[in-house]
Amino acid sequence: MARVRAVEIRNFRGIEELTWYPAAGINCLIGPGDSGKSSILDAIDLCLGARRSLQFTDADFHQLNVETPITIAVTLGELDDDLMNLDAYGMYLRGFDAAAGTIDDEPEKAAETVLTVKLTVASDLEPSWTLVSERAEAQGLTRNLSWGDRVRLAPTRIGVMADYHLGWRRGSVLNRVSEERADASAALAKAARDARAAFGDQAQGQLGETLGIVAATAKELGIPIGENIKAMLDAHSVSFSGGTISLHDEDGVPLRGLGIGSTRLLIAGLQRKAAAQSSIIMIDELEHGLEPHRIIRLLGSLGAKEAPPPLQVFMTTHSPVALRELSGNQLFVTRCAAERHEIRAVGSADDIQSTIRLYPDAFLAPKVIVCEGASEVGLVRGLDQFRDDSITAQGTALVDCGGGDPDRPFRRAAALHALGYRAAVVRDDDKKPTAAVEAAFTADGGTVVAWRDGRALEDELFLSLTDDGVGKLLDRAVELHGEELINDQIKSASQNAKDLNGIRTEALIDQITPESRAVLGKAARAKKAGWFKSVTWMEDVARDIVGPDLANADAGFRELVGRVFAWAGNAGQ
Repeated sequence: MARVRAVEIRNFRGIEELTWYPAAGINCLIGPGDSGKSSILDAIDLCLGARRSLQFTDADFHQLNVETPITIAVTLGELDDDLMNLDAYGMYLRGFDAAAGTIDDEPEKAAETVLTVKLTVASDLEPSWTLVSERAEAQGLTRNLSWGDRVRLAPTRIGVMADYHLGWRRGSVLNRVSEERADASAALAKAARDARAAFGDQAQGQLGETLGIVAATAKELGIPIGENIKAMLDAHSVSFSGGTISLHDEDGVPLRGLGIGSTRLLIAGLQRKAAAQSSIIMIDELEHGLEPHRIIRLLGSLGAKEAPPPLQVFMTTHSPVALRELSGNQLFVTRCAAERHEIRAVGSADDIQSTIRLYPDAFLAPKVIVCEGASEVGLVRGLDQFRDDSITAQGTALVDCGGGDPDRPFRRAAALHALGYRAAVVRDDDKKPTAAVEAAFTADGGTVVAWRDGRALEDELFLSLTDDGVGKLLDRAVELHGEELINDQIKSASQNAKDLNGIRTEALIDQITPESRAVLGKAARAKKAGWFKSVTWMEDVARDIVGPDLANADAGFRELVGRVFAWAGNAGQ
């Protein structure tokens, strides 16, 4: 069945201009709020939906500019024989070159045969649908899809009114699952008559006084309605149609009483069964009403893991669970540039796909700080909790690169930056990245905050905090790992020149020497036995010790920390 090959939107709501070539399967739109994700779904639905009329207002025009018409053009490929019928649509068949992203009125042999449906709304607010063809326009010809074809092509929209599809109403998924139709006209007509008669008998005793007044008044005015008038159900009010038939459970309870999540799951499953009739489905806010395991089940029912894809799905989400389940080729970032919208495929490069799996929330925030390791993530998280103005509230996510390769943070940050995210790198300086890699990232607008003079984060903390702060760091390390291990690591780092008791004595007599501070920094970052080498440990240290001590710490360290939070709080940097 038909698939959307191209979407072109002009002057619609928050979208001034957009051209997009969606995938044949899952198209999950992600991006910051107000980036136009829901409007894109609405545009496709309005253009392809089987509606006799639509209500538009001035607010549907971009920046209320009613002088420029709204135009929404959707190009459909994978056409069946009916849609490629030369007698019906021959003048309007076009060619689509997927590799070049071009649509031509004169189809080349290698191009896919497509039809383009265009919705136009001018200042009179009256919508009109036409098939696009320069050849037909030159001959003064216009036409739209036949009503039957519009009904077949109409997307199934799963939204707040999803229970509509649990009855045999016009356009519902139940009418697409099979060709069966219930002929309930005779039974329903009899039921309506019986209901009217039964109510009429009861109403006579309940409304007798009013009926008497009406009869008397009519007689006075010479209106021939008889003396024994009755109160009965209006025939128009109790008329029935096929839409009156709906699904019920085994106890006779209507299925429209199901929860939102269950309703969405059921309809998605039914739409899968009806894919031969209509293969396009739309879901705004995929996660609405669903627990994580049911989100996974819903994506599975939509064919997220199948090839070739059974359905073409347009969806939006803010769920990390959904992102983790989808591949980068199924995710599309929506961005609003100066005068146009762009939709960029996330892609499946190793650094991107691994980030999606481990840190999907990074793709749901406009700004990302890529940290070299867990220690940096914990530091920023802990200091953020200590501060009054949270960077998470300002839309910043953190990514842990897991240490090791010093170039990895730049590869991940550059990939995010290419998708339109603001990206910064916070790194150690004990293992320096390739100079050209870092230079390329900063030249492209990326920001780097590196600890000083060949230091790792632990070096910075023990060399920069006050004696009181260093003492508290040492006490926390002992609390976490015990005196014996900490003492052994201090002795190892100093080649037995220092030990735990000696450093504590220094702090009591005078002050901790620079040499002892350097030894503590080296001991604290011991491989596989680091004192604070986890997000949780460093987060607690940053919140409880570093944050309160920062105002009196070394000015250079304060400046570096300040740069991280200034970047996160600056929307335009």
